[in-house]
Amino acid sequence: MWRHLLERSIYGLLTLVLISALIFVATNVLPGDAARAILGRSATPEAVAALQAQLGLDRPLVAQYAGWVADILHGNLGNSVVTKGPVWDLVGPRLTNSLVLLASTSLIALPLSFAVGILMAVRQGKWFDNTANGFLIGTAGIPEFVLAIVLILLLSTQVLQLLPPTAVLRPGQTVLQNPQVLVLPVMTLTLAIMPYLSRLIRASLIDALASEYVVTARLKGLPPRVILLRHALRNSLVPSIQGAALSLAYILGGAVVVEYIFQYPGLGSALQSAVSQRDLYVIQAIVLIFAFGYIVFNMIADMLTILMTPRLRS
Repeated sequence: MWRHLLERSIYGLLTLVLISALIFVATNVLPGDAARAILGRSATPEAVAALQAQLGLDRPLVAQYAGWVADILHGNLGNSVVTKGPVWDLVGPRLTNSLVLLASTSLIALPLSFAVGILMAVRQGKWFDNTANGFLIGTAGIPEFVLAIVLILLLSTQVLQLLPPTAVLRPGQTVLQNPQVLVLPVMTLTLAIMPYLSRLIRASLIDALASEYVVTARLKGLPPRVILLRHALRNSLVPSIQGAALSLAYILGGAVVVEYIFQYPGLGSALQSAVSQRDLYVIQAIVLIFAFGYIVFNMIADMLTILMTPRLRS
C-alpha cells in the first residue's frame, strides 16, 4: 500500500512540474504584450523595452521559467504587473473565498448526490428513480451560466426577491460575514455536479446489487438493510469516490463562469480579470493553484480507494 502511495505521490509531483511548464509557456504566448498593456498604447518603444527589461520579460523563456520556479520554491509568487504588489496579497483572500465556496458546496452537494443516487438504485424502475433520473438528465444538459441566470431571475429579480443577485461585499467584509452571497453560487454548482455524481452512484450501486456476493447474501437470508450497508454500498463506493474527487476539483477550478456571473470574489473571477489585463504572474499563480488542487483531490481519492480495496492494501 505504501509503495503505491509513494508512486502516486511521485507521479503527482511530476505532473505538477509538467503542468507548471505548460502554464508558463501558455501564458507567455498569449496575444499582446504585458509591458504595453501596463503602459498603454501611446507608450514609446523605448519605454516598453525598458519595462520589459525591468520585469525580466526580455530574457530567454527557459531562464524566465527557471527563475519563476525558484521564486515559487522560496514562497514568492512574484509581483502583479498591474497592482505592483505581491501576487499572494491578491490571490490569498481570493483563495480563501474559493475554499469557502468549495466547502459550502461540498457540504450540500455531496451528501445530497449520494442520498439521491442510493435511493434511485434501491428503487430502480420505480417512480422516484424515473422522476429523479429525468430531472438529472435534463439538468445535465443545461450550461452552468444558464442555471445561474435562471436562479437569479427566480430568486433575485422577477419572481422572488429573496437573495442578492451578486456577491457585492463592503470594504473589509468577508464572505462569511455575509453568507447570503453564497446561496446562489452554491445552488448553481450543486445543480451542476449532481447529475454526474448521482447517476454515477446509482450505476455503481445497481452493479453491486446484481453481483454474486449480494445474491449469496440474499440466499443466506440477510436483511435488506444489512445487504445494502455492509455489502453493496461499500463495494460501490470506489468509483463514487473518484467521481466526488473530480467534482471537488471542478468546483475549485471550473467555477470561473459561475464566479464571474455572480461577481463572487474568488479565484475564478480573479483569473478572468488577470487575463483581460495580461497580469502574467497572477494568471500563472491561479492556474497553478487549480492544478495543485486537482492533483491533491485525486491523490486523496486514490488513498481512500486503496483503504477500501483489500486487494490493493495487500
